[in-house]
Amino acid sequence: MKLGHDEICVLIPHAGSMCLLEGVESWDQETILCYAVSHTDDANPLRRHDGLHAVCGVEYAAQGMALHARLSGTGNHRGAGLLASVRDLRLFVESLDGCGARLWIEARRLTGSEQGFIYDFEVRAAAVLLLSGRAAIMVTDRSGP
Repeated sequence: MKLGHDEICVLIPHAGSMCLLEGVESWDQETILCYAVSHTDDANPLRRHDGLHAVCGVEYAAQGMALHARLSGTGNHRGAGLLASVRDLRLFVESLDGCGARLWIEARRLTGSEQGFIYDFEVRAAAVLLLSGRAAIMVTDRSGP
């Protein structure tokens, strides 16, 4: 099932230009493959005067993970996912500027529960690996006492 930007905006809590993903190419219960074009936008909210640093790719991956949790039905819809930690982060470029027309974001869930998830992720431009790592997502209950 493919999804576009407007459909993604409904499913994750990121609003307006902070919803960085453009579309979903494919997903199943374990993985998601998304793409983005917002790294080419001069108005990208993560862009600084010197460009869009490669570490910003972690946010692209985190949005892919949030979307995957929602689509696969494993997310706690009353709660919010918080990026708790990033491990084994490897940056193979300094900047996401000039990396091509599309970024490809792939996230693979390693484990998960109502309390949180652990994902491996990669961000690529065509066949070029830009960054990779592992992220732990903690789910918080927003329903209140």
